[in-house]
Amino acid sequence: MNWILLILGGLFEIGFTTCLGKAKQSEGSAMYLWYFGFVLSLFLSMGLLIKATQTLPLGTAYAVWTGIGAVGTVLIGIFFFKEPADFWRIFFIFTLIASIVGLKAVSSH
Repeated sequence: MNWILLILGGLFEIGFTTCLGKAKQSEGSAMYLWYFGFVLSLFLSMGLLIKATQTLPLGTAYAVWTGIGAVGTVLIGIFFFKEPADFWRIFFIFTLIASIVGLKAVSSH
């Protein structure tokens, strides 16, 4: 169950970085709504990380949480913010995913 909470926390990390990017592109009340989404996603992401680390090893949980956020944020950047998708970016995204899977595989919880 805590792995599910950790994955959800990582997804909310993607949410708060996406909201931050959208707020930067917005003006007026839309900007404030994106900032509200940022704060809400940040709160939920951190709360789920805290809950997951009550039973999962802290180092593993944090690495997986940041890995999910990093991979997701790069993919959001590529697909929604028109960031570059060159060979090396994609290569290192896959190595990061492999590292996350590896940490999960060797974790005792």
